[in-house]
Amino acid sequence: MRIVARRVEGYAHDVDLDGSHDLRVDEPAHLGGTDTGPRPTELLGASLAGCIAITIEMYAGRKGWDLGAVEVDVEVGYEGPVPTRFEVGVKLPAELDEEQRRRLLVVATKCPVHKVLAGEAHVSVTEHMEAA
Repeated sequence: MRIVARRVEGYAHDVDLDGSHDLRVDEPAHLGGTDTGPRPTELLGASLAGCIAITIEMYAGRKGWDLGAVEVDVEVGYEGPVPTRFEVGVKLPAELDEEQRRRLLVVATKCPVHKVLAGEAHVSVTEHMEAA
């Protein structure tokens, strides 16, 4: 998958996700942006919430458990502009027993975004030269 961010103006960038989806990232006005989209660091929390929700729903589906309306709440703590903690709350249906709840919370930590944030991914940055 290839993701490309292209500057619109100021800090605003349109992001193309492999030709399938587009979104805009920006910074809030108090940080010099125009607030036309979420901050990239906010997308980390959104990605974590969505990934955990989908992961536990997929697991529950394989087990034949009806979760109904699942809710995942992520509180992002910052040190300056850098996220330093992600506190996740998962709202599960009251009908589940303790073992089901325990298993779903363990599965929540197995989502791909959680793994990345826990330091299991490698990131390299290189310069791409313009073709003459």
